[in-house]
Amino acid sequence: MARRKRKTSGAAGTRNWLELPSDVTASILSRLGAIEILNSAQKVCSQWRNICKDPSMWRSIDMRNLGDREDDIVHEKMCFHAVDRSRGHLIDINFEYFGTDELLLYIAERSAHLKRLRLFSCYGISEDALVKVALKLPFLEELEIYICDIPKETMEAIGRSCPLLKSLKYNLEHCKSFPYVSDDEALGIAQSMPELRHLELLGNALTNEGLQAILDGCRHLEYLDLRQCSHGEKMRRTHKNFTAS
Repeated sequence: MARRKRKTSGAAGTRNWLELPSDVTASILSRLGAIEILNSAQKVCSQWRNICKDPSMWRSIDMRNLGDREDDIVHEKMCFHAVDRSRGHLIDINFEYFGTDELLLYIAERSAHLKRLRLFSCYGISEDALVKVALKLPFLEELEIYICDIPKETMEAIGRSCPLLKSLKYNLEHCKSFPYVSDDEALGIAQSMPELRHLELLGNALTNEGLQAILDGCRHLEYLDLRQCSHGEKMRRTHKNFTAS
């Protein structure tokens, strides 16, 4: 008896991707960045467009402007659109090399349950905006800031507004030059972020006094990274749970 051949679509051995279950397709598309989804994936067919409009696809948003600075406006509009699609379900967002106060406030006002915020080289964002945004994000657990100079008062305001904050990555590696010395940021962290488990202060200008304040104020700290912090060298010998170079 002849074995019945399995039916395939198109050329022999070619799989019709539209026949995949919707949840499998969504899982595949979710591995793309927001820009790829908005510019390409959602335009493939109506089925993919419907999947790409589902709020569950926008719980995490990753947007990076790796091109010309003139593209900032385009990326910002796309980010507004991506946040709208999340419909309040956004919990994790990263944007790099673009961003304004208006965009950051828009995100905070529509994403009350945000848990992770990463700002990389977003020099259009001000200290005032960071303070206002922190007030709207009481569930924030992870904050990464790769921009210059945050005063002690701003750091304290962020800590007071985000009591669940467990991870802070603050990178000043390319913003300050030694022999600049200041413990302001370290004191702001020590006085307002007692629940921190993970702290990175790359290129910071803190002294041994600032470092000791962090160790005293952040009792739950498990990891402390002080690379490029030339003034904290003495503490490296007495505390084993951080790295320094």
